[in-house]
Amino acid sequence: QVYLKESGGGLVQSGGSLRLSCAASGINFKIYTMAWYRQAPGKERELVANITSSGQTSYAESVQGRLDVSRNNARNTVTLQMNSLKPNDTAVYYCKCRAYGRDWWGQGTQVTVSG
Repeated sequence: QVYLKESGGGLVQSGGSLRLSCAASGINFKIYTMAWYRQAPGKERELVANITSSGQTSYAESVQGRLDVSRNNARNTVTLQMNSLKPNDTAVYYCKCRAYGRDWWGQGTQVTVSG
């Protein structure tokens, strides 16, 4: 079984910062690509950031330059540093990996950015 658990969400003002973390178990973490998604009420879930096993990163255009994804393989964690937050960043943020032929998701953590 694969377990992912996000933490670090909360309420921040526009322009503020948050650091989200995802802790993984049940996989050889260091060989898997990890991703962050988000979903706002009434909207489709979207890919926000991606980090490969080799550390290559990619980002959605909407967050480019404001978010930074990293991983700590010794701790089996992936982190999303979020800066210059905007109200439309408000969403539930999910950690995801693909392993054993399926997608595995965390429970999500709420991020709310006030105007």
